[in-house]
Amino acid sequence: MSDTSRTTFGGRRAIPPNNSNAAEDDLPTEELQGLVPRGVNLQDYLNVTDVHLFKERWDTNKIDHHTDKYDNNKLIVRRGQSFYVQIDFNRPYDPRRDLFRVEYVIGRYPQENKGTYIPVPVVSELQKGKWGAKVIMNEDRSVRLSIQSSPECIVGKFRMYVAIWTPYGILRTRRNPETDTYILFNPWCEEDAVYLDNEKEREEYVLNDIGVIFYGDFNDIKSRSWSYGQFEDGILDACLYVMDKAQMDLSGRGNPIKVSRVGSAMINAKDDEGVLVGSWDNIYAYGVPPSAWTGSVDILLEYKSSKNPVRYGQCWVFAGVFNTFLRCLGIPARVITNYFSAHDNDANLQMDIFLEEDGSVSSKLTKDSVWNYHCWNEAWMTRPDLPVGFGGWQAVDSTPQENSDGMYRCGPASVQAVKHGHVCFQFDAPFVFAEVNSDLIYITAKKDGTHVVETLDTTHIGKLIVTKQLGGDGIQDITDTYKFQEGQEEERLALETALMYGAKKALNTEGVVRSRSDVDMDFEVENAVLGKDFKITITFRNSSSNLYSISAYLSGNITFYTGVSKMEFKKETFDLKLEPLSFKKEEVLVRAGEYMNQLLEQGFLHFFVTARINETNDVLAKQKSIVLTIPKVIIKVRGTAVVGSDMVVTVEFTNPLKETLQNVWLYLEGPGVIRPKRKMFREIRPNSTVQWEEVCQPWVPGHRKLIASMTSDSLRHVYGELDLQIQRRPSK
Repeated sequence: MSDTSRTTFGGRRAIPPNNSNAAEDDLPTEELQGLVPRGVNLQDYLNVTDVHLFKERWDTNKIDHHTDKYDNNKLIVRRGQSFYVQIDFNRPYDPRRDLFRVEYVIGRYPQENKGTYIPVPVVSELQKGKWGAKVIMNEDRSVRLSIQSSPECIVGKFRMYVAIWTPYGILRTRRNPETDTYILFNPWCEEDAVYLDNEKEREEYVLNDIGVIFYGDFNDIKSRSWSYGQFEDGILDACLYVMDKAQMDLSGRGNPIKVSRVGSAMINAKDDEGVLVGSWDNIYAYGVPPSAWTGSVDILLEYKSSKNPVRYGQCWVFAGVFNTFLRCLGIPARVITNYFSAHDNDANLQMDIFLEEDGSVSSKLTKDSVWNYHCWNEAWMTRPDLPVGFGGWQAVDSTPQENSDGMYRCGPASVQAVKHGHVCFQFDAPFVFAEVNSDLIYITAKKDGTHVVETLDTTHIGKLIVTKQLGGDGIQDITDTYKFQEGQEEERLALETALMYGAKKALNTEGVVRSRSDVDMDFEVENAVLGKDFKITITFRNSSSNLYSISAYLSGNITFYTGVSKMEFKKETFDLKLEPLSFKKEEVLVRAGEYMNQLLEQGFLHFFVTARINETNDVLAKQKSIVLTIPKVIIKVRGTAVVGSDMVVTVEFTNPLKETLQNVWLYLEGPGVIRPKRKMFREIRPNSTVQWEEVCQPWVPGHRKLIASMTSDSLRHVYGELDLQIQRRPSK
């Protein structure tokens, strides 16, 4: 390597940072060790005339390395596994007198000790875990090599050279972009840190480019398909660009712990000009509303081409794009959803809900929030930096919530460590532990300034944690991977372990009555359809022989899915008498006109009921969120579902509201079937239907999916999808 670009500081050689996969300097084609004697022609020595990489998607290199799905005409291989290369010379290769080797280079300042300059020796036998090239064919003027990379190799795009030794120095091939080679993480290789030993899990968590993200409410779980599109044209380069933008040193890009942590910071735009700008204020004038996205492809390609953050994302968008990033690079990954997810501002493992004396929630004092749901990711890897047993699934979250080591990021936190309360291990385990295992505490703030702990709910947070099932679109409950069952000895032990490691509880809740009152209260909200009236039924049960009088308060709020209230649209107080050993129902009617004009991105209505038993001063409190039932987008197809044949896709939407929808955008995509597209309609009148047709030619056979969404000024989170079976093109 040439020393010309290096500088020296105080006896120490300083190399400029090597942090861009895109930056490159050509290696010299000749590295001579002095003057070549007169009459010697270097062309008489072995010379390379051509290099063949077997990089078509039907070639064994791509099929054996499970990279045949990438829409990319370069060679893409996975580390730790051998691949084939053929070199044509100007004359037959004679191993007794000819000496050559293959070289791989990444970045601008390659160094062998950093893994950015890799000279691959020709060896008689390949050794596990080491770079090497074995001659498996030597015929005429061609040599075929089986090249094996190290399972710890940097992940990125390498330049390839062939170097030949002469008595006078090295002759090297010129830079040829056609021989550029991408090397990815390898979940099929036992020596790789991301090795996953189950073939069905590799199919799902690495190779599946369409997923399902769960949202909604614990009592009303909704799902939407998401196009990860990790194999689509340009996405691999976009994912490498994300690491370049983070100025991540190339030498660290073989470590999945570092790569996932950098990705967690870079998928959000806070503090580093990352991929997505988060917005939770319902104002999306300068970009696309989060609910309108149907997948990651548009977002990543726009980020790569514009070099600017894309607007806008919320947790499921961050999780969807992060999943694309991880799977594209070869790290097994999945999106998970936690229902009733705590955002614990002060890491005291408590959600402190402060009540006014009349039973209403004090927004001034209540700083912690409970999200109806929150999506994050899990990435699969070993954790050699942690004690044995804490490898496997790691929680990584790119939604910007709290600062971690000076940046908005979270993880990787060992899910196993979180379950057992070992929150002392990096990274960000206390925050993840609080999200799934906090206690909910209701505190009355008295007018004299004192705080009284009224009741404690240890089962509300982390009610259900789910992901998409293997090989299907259904739901898989993974709650028990994060926490022991409520009430089990192990569950309390995990909490005590977490507290021992410094996640302190602020309030002493020992001895607090967990609502052991004679009176029990619950309420039900009937199925609520957007634009229609609905009823709430509150039931009080008296299990004692006493007569009680009760003062109750119902508050209806339009909330963001983060649990933050936008406005109160319903307020009702009522008193009732409860006879001994009896029950009583109270009905409250909610009219469409009360909530329709204030609706947010996801149509969440949150109801909070508190009741005070006047004779005992016991306080009963219950809260529930409901998701309004929203209309769907209809997708239809005409024509033959065959690779390379024309197919017509129709997207249809009918406005169910009594008002005209303004500025309506329809979005459509389907990986392997149709590139992401969008169309705008100025308005859709009540009960009117709009149609939009697109012609496409599918290019990937097998099970595929079309995904559509609709967004407008007053109605969002409207989806539709259609499963397709694309046939292979018949052979002639």
